[in-house]
Amino acid sequence: MLNKVPEVTVYFWVIKVLCTTVGESFADYVNETLGFGLTNTTITFTSALVVVLVVQFRLDRYVPAVYWLAVVLISVVGTLITDNLTDGHDVPLWLSTTVFAVLLAVVFAIWYGRERTLSIHTIITTPRESFYWLAVLVTFALGTAAGDWTLELTGWSPGAAVLLPAGLILAVLVAWRLGAGPVLSFWLAYVLTRPLGANIGDFLASPREDGGLGLGTLGTSVLFLGTILAVVVFLTKTRKDQTAPASGAAPTAAA
Repeated sequence: MLNKVPEVTVYFWVIKVLCTTVGESFADYVNETLGFGLTNTTITFTSALVVVLVVQFRLDRYVPAVYWLAVVLISVVGTLITDNLTDGHDVPLWLSTTVFAVLLAVVFAIWYGRERTLSIHTIITTPRESFYWLAVLVTFALGTAAGDWTLELTGWSPGAAVLLPAGLILAVLVAWRLGAGPVLSFWLAYVLTRPLGANIGDFLASPREDGGLGLGTLGTSVLFLGTILAVVVFLTKTRKDQTAPASGAAPTAAA
C-alpha cells in the first residue's frame, strides 16, 4: 500500500489543531448540552470511530476525507476516555497523565522494536498503521489529561491557558530547527497540539464573564467543523499533502 498518512505540512497542523478543538467542544456539547450523558456519548462516538477506522484500514492509500474524519472522532474519544476516568471514576489528573505518558512510551517501544522506525512517512503496512492509530489515540488522552491538570494547578483563564502549549510547541519547533530529531519533535508537537486545541475551544466557548468569547460549544463546533471540511475539500482537490510513494515495502529509516 501507499503511505496512509498525509505529508506534514502547515495544512496538517492546522487541521490537527482544529480537530482537537472539536474533540473538546463537540464532546462537551453532546454530553452536557444535549444531555446524552458521559456513558452514552462515549458509546456513540466509539462506535462511530470503529466504523471509520474499518474503512480507513481497508484503503490502500491516504484519503483526506476518511483520514481526517478518523482524527476528529479519535479526538472526541480520546477526550472522553480521560473525562470518564476523571468524572466517572475520580481518577486524579496527575495519575491519568502519568499512566497515559507511560502507555505512550510502551506503544512507541513496541512499535520501534517491531518495525525499527516511528516515522509517519512509512505507514505502508497494516501493523504500522495499527501502531500509528493506537499512538494517536493515546496522545489525545494524554494531551487531555495533561492540559486539564495544568489548568487545575494554575487556575488560568481560558485565554491565558492557550499560551503555555503554544509556547511549548514553539520551543519544539526551535529545537527541531536546531537539529533535534524530526520523529521526536513531531510526536512532542502532536501531543502538545491537544491541550492547545482544547484551550482554544474553551476560550471560544466559555462565557465572556469567564474570560471567553461566548460562542458556546455548539457555535465553536460548527465553526471548526466547517473549517475542517473546507480545508479537507481543498486538499482533496489539490493533493498538496500527498506523500511520495515509498521506495520499498519495509524501509528502516527512523526519520
